[in-house]
Amino acid sequence: MMPPELQPRSYRPFISSPSAPTFSSFNGGHSPERSTNPNSSSFMGNGRSRSMSKSRFSPSSFMHNARIAIALVPCAAFLLDLGGTPVVAALTLGLMIAYILDSLNFKSGSFFSVWFSLIAAQIAFFFSSSIFSTFNSIPLSLLASFLCAETNFLIGVWASLQFKWIQIENPSIVLALERLLFACVPFAASSLFAWATISAVGMNHASYYLMAFNCVFYWLFSIPRISSFKSKQEVGYHGGEVPDEILILGALESCFHTLNLLFFPLVFHIASHYSVMFSSAASVSDLFLLFFIPFLFQLYASTRGALWWVTKNSHQLQSIRMVNGAICLVVVVICLEVRVVFHSFGRYIQVPPPLNYLLVTITMLGGASAAGAYALGMIGDAFSSLAFTALAVLVSAAGAIVVGFPILFLPLPAVSGFYLARFFTKKSLSSYFTFVVLGSLMVIWFVLHNFWDLNIWLAGMPLKSFCKLILVDVVLAMVIPGLALLPSKLHFLTEVGLISHALLLSYIENRFFSYSSIYYYGSDEDVMYPSYMVIMTTFLGLALVRRLSVDQRIGPKAVWVLTCLYSSKLAMLFISSKSVVWVTAILLLAVSPPLLLYKDKSRLASKMKAWQGYAHATVVALSVWFCRETIFEALQWWNGRPPSDGLLLGFCIVLSGLACVPIVAVHFSHVLSAKRCLVLVVATGLLFMLMEPPIPLSWAYRSDLIKAARQSSDDISIYGFVAAKPTWPSWLLIAAILLTLAAVTSIIPINYIVELRAVYSVAIGIALGIYISAEYFLQAAVLHALIVITMVCASVFVVFTHFPSASSTRLLPWFFALLVALFPVTYLLEGQMRIKSILAESAFEDMVEEDYKLTTLLAIEGARTSLLGLYAAIFMLIALEIKFELASLLRDKAFEKGGRHNNQSGQSSSTNFPAKMRFMQQRRATTAPTFTIKRMAAEGAWMPAVGNVATVMCFAICLILNVNLTGGSNRAIFFLAPILLLLNQDSDLVAGFGDKQRYFPVTIVISAYLVLTSLYSIWEDIWHGNAGWGLEIGGPDWFFAVKNLALLILTFPSHILFNRYVWSYTKQTDSTPLLTLPLNLPSIIMTDEIKVKILGLLGIIYSLAQYLISRQQYITGLKYI
Repeated sequence: MMPPELQPRSYRPFISSPSAPTFSSFNGGHSPERSTNPNSSSFMGNGRSRSMSKSRFSPSSFMHNARIAIALVPCAAFLLDLGGTPVVAALTLGLMIAYILDSLNFKSGSFFSVWFSLIAAQIAFFFSSSIFSTFNSIPLSLLASFLCAETNFLIGVWASLQFKWIQIENPSIVLALERLLFACVPFAASSLFAWATISAVGMNHASYYLMAFNCVFYWLFSIPRISSFKSKQEVGYHGGEVPDEILILGALESCFHTLNLLFFPLVFHIASHYSVMFSSAASVSDLFLLFFIPFLFQLYASTRGALWWVTKNSHQLQSIRMVNGAICLVVVVICLEVRVVFHSFGRYIQVPPPLNYLLVTITMLGGASAAGAYALGMIGDAFSSLAFTALAVLVSAAGAIVVGFPILFLPLPAVSGFYLARFFTKKSLSSYFTFVVLGSLMVIWFVLHNFWDLNIWLAGMPLKSFCKLILVDVVLAMVIPGLALLPSKLHFLTEVGLISHALLLSYIENRFFSYSSIYYYGSDEDVMYPSYMVIMTTFLGLALVRRLSVDQRIGPKAVWVLTCLYSSKLAMLFISSKSVVWVTAILLLAVSPPLLLYKDKSRLASKMKAWQGYAHATVVALSVWFCRETIFEALQWWNGRPPSDGLLLGFCIVLSGLACVPIVAVHFSHVLSAKRCLVLVVATGLLFMLMEPPIPLSWAYRSDLIKAARQSSDDISIYGFVAAKPTWPSWLLIAAILLTLAAVTSIIPINYIVELRAVYSVAIGIALGIYISAEYFLQAAVLHALIVITMVCASVFVVFTHFPSASSTRLLPWFFALLVALFPVTYLLEGQMRIKSILAESAFEDMVEEDYKLTTLLAIEGARTSLLGLYAAIFMLIALEIKFELASLLRDKAFEKGGRHNNQSGQSSSTNFPAKMRFMQQRRATTAPTFTIKRMAAEGAWMPAVGNVATVMCFAICLILNVNLTGGSNRAIFFLAPILLLLNQDSDLVAGFGDKQRYFPVTIVISAYLVLTSLYSIWEDIWHGNAGWGLEIGGPDWFFAVKNLALLILTFPSHILFNRYVWSYTKQTDSTPLLTLPLNLPSIIMTDEIKVKILGLLGIIYSLAQYLISRQQYITGLKYI
């Protein structure tokens, strides 16, 4: 028995009547219905016999990703939560490497990187998770660890199926991985889902959680599915039946899934409740329910082919369903009566025993039997319709008697049941509305009889008001199915009913969450509306909306409103604000139209007009402003204290910008200005959130809630009085960054107008200069003008270097010279001015002011260090800009020369073209730089020299900062030396330096720095201050110096050879670097200085690198020859 989607449309079973569906099934193993004509199909004969013996492989994409994602993505999130930061870090790093390798087309490397990242994450999980401390039992801890490792392995298998090259190179492995995934995921996913649910809500009903997840994943994975990688053309069977060979799972895996569905929840319940499982009738009922409910679900799943491995005969399957279904139904109904009805709702049963047991059994068993018979399509002829109607009348009357309905009005529920049965058998819409009217009267009577007179406050309102809301909601729920069956002209009634029902349901659930208490007779009790009820009603509502939309019962506007209303209910689970549901609904209604509306059948997405885009953006901004109180509460909950005005305004701006992303991405993706404005808006909000500037416009947030939070004294009582730091300079930094973004995105056209470019660069320099002066040099007022001039010079230099003008080549060197001259002046002036003030005050101050003088001296050193950092950043920026411009100039010149060469050689013979191109490729690396230097006068020959000066000054300043801040760290040189990669070929200073030698400064500086610092360390260890030298022939200091100097000298050969090789790339014998390698081993083992050890390790790395590079060049040359 296969699902309908696995069979061709022309051979799907015919349904005789809407009320009596029949279900398709497999034929027997040797069915006479199979075609025996060898010419009936091109796939018959030998082709069919081969397909039966061996399934054909068909490479394609894995088409079950959504199904696997439903199971494994939440499991992965749960494992990440258990593992913590180490697991997230290991996985993030590994996946970043895999992504980079995949983008570079290293498919195998990306594949192994994914697996290595998962292995590393699993190892980190074992060491960082608290499984062994959480579980008191070692076997349980080991079992939980194995479950986590298995899930991690299944995630890796799923990731492996996404690589197409594995499908092509290893088709059998791909088929095995797909089968393994479908066979193992239900076991791991159901267990982890149950584990997560138990961790959240407790152990009371753990077995039922496991049972529910088992049923879900059995439906997703155990219903027969066609493989993604097997040929789907093997349909040489009469009736279009799909052969077993192209299914993912076999009979053995399906059998294990069935056993897991039936027995695992029961065994889990026995293991966790063995001490109380026979303590009461309810406990015994749990045992029967945990077995027979999955059994009943299994029988229903057999209508979709779940029992294909038992038999393929439709009559046998129908017999199995009928007999076992009847037994399961009786047992489940009896157990539900004991476990649920009489246990939780016994107070509403108005019939004395033993008559109450009889009537409740008739009601439940009769209703379940009628529903099951109709679902199986057994209500088709006149007799079955009569029996169905009689059973409906009996069940309605018995249920009314059970709840205490007056005997005088007993015909009312009987007539209601009759009309309901008539609707199902005759499809009479008038019968359904008659049932709705009569059923509504019965519901109203039940509520009035049981709850109306109670003096209880529930969810912040009297119980009578709450009953009114419930009655309206129930009546709407009963009316909507009938409205959905009306003609298409009246579908607006269905839409109105659905929206009204969603509003009422959201209001009721929001009241339960906002006022979670009950008051009666002077006492209070907590009433918790379970979170899973909110989740369940939300997803049921969304599923109903989708179904009605597919059936074209409601229009797109109703789908839009209902989707927003149902989705907004989830917000109450995360934010405890009383208005969060309505605020979220307004935001969703404002954000979602570009995605849910403007759809047309003829086009994928109807583009909105410009005025509609502006209107939607305005609505989004107004909606965010309307939701400011909820945003304030969310930020207050996140930070633990009220957010500042800047943070609140910035978050509102960011939220508005992100909410407008669908408008731009879907409908205005071709408008570049819209994208630029959106980037500018989001950047503005992020800057406001990060900088939190002072906002005097507090009236913009006029709200009692925000005022009350601002006037709270909790911050003062907890944190005390904190000295306020001036925050107005942050406006200058925000303005500078926004101006830069506006220029980069061409909103400000500085690349076209020279005057605007000049004004822009000066404005950026002034803003940054004032910000730096006020933020970091507040006490040194004399320096403010110099710092502002410095930033203006740097800004003008960078802007006009990137966008040159006619006079920029003559003026920019003078700006750079002024910048270099200002560096020592500013540095010296910072110290001298304040030192003079201290000396002037020292004649009038006592010794009590020594602390003040010491603090001032420390402040001077800090200010000087800040100045060094500022100038290092400026010179670094200038060096980067010049390097970028020279590289662009070089590329343009090479392109122009290559274009002229192609034009000249277009008339030559095609046989000579490849040889000439190879010659050009060989000469390009050496001729292009020389060509550029010779012709640089037209573009500005000062650029390489200025770039080299800026690079050297930046490197020197960074070395000084390393000494001042870290005391001369050994590791710092490895981060500072790459700055020298910004050096350029210069006709005056470094004329012999070219692109071929670009790595030589880095390696030589590292070696020289380590050698010099090693000599300094040895000198420092043997120098004893005022006592002079401690060197005595034969003394310990003499032996120390000689030994470490000798070991230092042993590292020189490897460094000298490697630096010579990096300069010239001249090939030497392969044995030369290998012969110098052992000389570094004594330096690593015997030295007392850490820097000498580093030199030894670096020498070994240099020798090995030189050997491997030379070897690779030799092999490449042989291949070229």
